[in-house]
Amino acid sequence: MTSRHLYVTGRVQGVSFRAWTREQAQELGVSGWIRNRPDGSVETVISGASDAVEALIIALRKGPSAAKVEDVRITATDAPAKPGFHIRD
Repeated sequence: MTSRHLYVTGRVQGVSFRAWTREQAQELGVSGWIRNRPDGSVETVISGASDAVEALIIALRKGPSAAKVEDVRITATDAPAKPGFHIRD
């Protein structure tokens, strides 16, 4: 299992980034959560098999078609407490 904490900046709010990420995570079998931040970025914690986590990170660097990702900061973290992938307020 691999767990990562990511901050995604750019045009990532108001473009269905969170819902798109949840769909990608569910397809890859990745657990975690995602939320919008007041500064316009998106914060997410992802956890799963190393190859699935890496695949999701690659997808997050591009984002959905309406997004314009400028940067993705990644740090190691602990696995989320809840299974599944959740959108937080």
